[in-house]
Amino acid sequence: AKQIDDTINYLASHNVRLLKKGETVEANNNATSVGATVGMLWLDIEGTQYWSSSASNNINFLQSMVNEGNARGVNLGIYTSNSQWSPIMGGSTQFSKYPLWYAHYDNNPSFSDFTPFGGWTYPNIKQYAGTTSLCSASVDKSWY
Repeated sequence: AKQIDDTINYLASHNVRLLKKGETVEANNNATSVGATVGMLWLDIEGTQYWSSSASNNINFLQSMVNEGNARGVNLGIYTSNSQWSPIMGGSTQFSKYPLWYAHYDNNPSFSDFTPFGGWTYPNIKQYAGTTSLCSASVDKSWY
C-alpha cells in the first residue's frame, strides 16, 4: 500500500481556478484512485494576496474545508508560518488542535526557533529550506 501526504493551496494560479471545499474530497479521491491512501492532507495557509482581506471570511472558509475533511475521515494539518497566519487568519486559535507544519527558511533542521502563534505551542514539522537541489531534483527540506 502506498501512502502520500498532500497539500491544498488556496491559490488562484494565474487566476485559472480557485479552491473549493470539494477539493478536499477531490485530493483524497485522486490518491485513492491510484491505490494510495492520504496519510495527512495539509491545508496551505499562505499568500496574503490570494485570500480575503477579512480574517473572518478566511476563518469561515478554512472551517468549511476542515468540516469537509473531517466528514470524509481525512487527517488534516495546517501548513503556514506566523508571518502568513497572522494577517490571513487574524491570529485565530480556532485550528490549533490540528498538527502544524511551519515554514522558516533558516537552514536549521530543528524547532529551536519556534515561537508559539495561532494557539500552537509546538510544531510537528518545520520546512527549513526551500527550492534546494537534491539528486538532480528541486525539493524543499523539512524536519520532524
